[in-house]
Formats: sequence, structure tokens, C-alpha cells
Amino acid sequence: MSARPLRFGIWALVHGSRGAYQDPEEPYDASWERNRDLVLAAESLGYDSALIAQHTINPHQEDFDQLEAWSAAAAVAALTSRIEIIAAIKPYLYHPVVLAKLALGIENISHGRFAINLVNAWNRPELDKAGIGFAEHDARYAYGREWITIVSRLMQGERLTYKGEHFDVRDYLLRPTSLYRPRPLIYVGGESEPARALVADHGDVWFINGQPLEDVAGLIADVAVRPRTSAPLRFGLSAFVVARNTQAEAQTAYQRLLELSRKDAPVKAIQRQNTDPKVVMMQTMQKSERVGSNGGTAAGLVGSYDEVAARIGAFHAAGIELFMLQFQPFEAEMERFAKEIIPRVRAASPVAASDTPALLTGSR
Repeated sequence: MSARPLRFGIWALVHGSRGAYQDPEEPYDASWERNRDLVLAAESLGYDSALIAQHTINPHQEDFDQLEAWSAAAAVAALTSRIEIIAAIKPYLYHPVVLAKLALGIENISHGRFAINLVNAWNRPELDKAGIGFAEHDARYAYGREWITIVSRLMQGERLTYKGEHFDVRDYLLRPTSLYRPRPLIYVGGESEPARALVADHGDVWFINGQPLEDVAGLIADVAVRPRTSAPLRFGLSAFVVARNTQAEAQTAYQRLLELSRKDAPVKAIQRQNTDPKVVMMQTMQKSERVGSNGGTAAGLVGSYDEVAARIGAFHAAGIELFMLQFQPFEAEMERFAKEIIPRVRAASPVAASDTPALLTGSR
């Protein structure tokens, strides 16, 4: 069992439903108002984190609504008091000096509850149509490595001069830095070899896509032993949850969502066409049919309350400390999970008690 307390977070609905778009129980809604209310409800239910994914245009279909991540993160930070706010960022969309300043602003608005989720891009049109260009997979990671080096050092208050292949920053200093800790936390997504090397060198938390326990354990084992100059790396997992009183009831609910998700085949075809085939996330997601994004139900959190709680315990024993969760219909199932699953997990292991402040202050 991991010595770290378990935390539970939610994916904000920045581009609508996470499992199926044509669900009569959850009409499409990616509005600011819904996301605001969702994060506030999550905080009141005891969730520890909220992840706001970044897309400038909807990655599934360009005429669908898409919430803007960083303005939403700043607004949510001002409205909440305890929950961690994680905003995803694609380095090509913001110069690192500008992004570091934005991050420090939200860090202080939130009183030390902000984090960056570094994603080195997979949606080609988002960059191509802006005239930025979509570099080859490993080149994007090389760019991201320089980018996060600059961001991290500026967020820590360093007066920075940096000359690299992509950036030339001279005698740059940002004030104020974090008023609450050394800097905001850095989450890193991606499972390719360049992604693993990047998170080992620069990340605080590795955000793994939903997949079976044995695969997750192998990923953790590979990255956990890599040399680091800072605190040990922590691990998070994305997962879509379908939990009911009995396994049969959960399977019925899962099959309903699976049938609904099949109606989204044209939208998914657009996503595949727009995605870099070298992105490991997409390769992983194509191994089996599942509900949800970023691996979704492939993590196996479908079953009775007791079964789901036990599977979470098994992932925790393998090293997962944060579960970033998806549901549908989101609000009702998020409440169900908080009332039925979290107490079971906490009761099964004293170390599972949440300790979000310790994590938030534990950056280098």
C-alpha cells in the first residue's frame, strides 16, 4: 500500500459529457455556469482536485462549445476555498514567461491550491489552423522540456537567463511568486519514452491514462526508479466510474452508456483523424472498447460499490495516489461516488484518509 494518502478529483466538463454526447440524462453543456457549479459541488462533497483540460477549439467537433481553461481556472480559484485547481497547458499556445505569470497569479488567487498539467499536444488542427504548426511527436517533447524548464524556474522566483533551441530569455524576474509554497505543482501527462523522461526530470505528479492494474503497475515501476533531484514522484490515474449496489446493476448502467457512446462514432472518427498516431494515449485507448476519455472505463472501476472500492485499493497499493474521475450523468454519479465509495475506501485503509494540504505544500 502506498504510504501517501489517497485523493479523489474530477474532470471538469470543458467540452460536455465525458462518456456519451447523446445521453438524454445529460444534455450537452460545456458552459462556464455548469462547470462552476460542478467544481463547487465537488468541493462540498469532499473531492480534493478538479482538472480543467485545455483546448482552444473542441477536439471532437469544432462547432461544439469548448470552455477556456485558464480564465475558468482563475474564476474557480476565486470561488473555492479548499479544492486543488489543475489547469492543463499546451506549451505551443503560450510563451513560457507569460504562462508562468498566469500560473503565479492563479496560485495566489487560490491561496496555494493551483497546479499545471503539462500536455505536449495531440490535436493537430488546434495548432495547424492557428498557423503555429504541429511538430513531430518527439520534437514537441523537446520543446516542452525547454518550456517547462523556464516556467518552473520563473515560478520559483529565480531571476532567469536561458538560451536554448526554442527560447532566449534574458534576466527575467517575476513578482510576486507564490505566497504559500515554493511554486505550484507540475503534473505531466503522456506515456511515451520522451514523456516518461520529462516527468522524471520536471514533474511532481505523473498523470496516467486509465488502463488495467497490471499495466499501470508496470508504468509506475519504470518511472519510479528513474533518477530525480527532487522529491519522489507521485502518481495519478484517470478513470471513468460506473458503480451500483450490485455488479449486475453496474453492468446494466455500463451497457447503457456503451450503447450511447457508439452513437458518437462519427465524432470519434474526427478525433482519430486529428490525432497524432504516435500519441501513446490514443494507442492505449484503441486496445478495447470503453466509455470515457483518457482511458475511461479501461481502468476497471465498473462494478458494485464494494468491488470498485477494492479496485481503488489495489491501484493505491500499486502507487496511485490521485484518482481523477469521470462520471455520467456527472453530478448525480459524482455524488453517488462520494457517498458510497469514498467512505468504503477510507474505512478499508487508515492511510487512505485525504491530506490535500500536505500535497499542496510538498513541492520542491
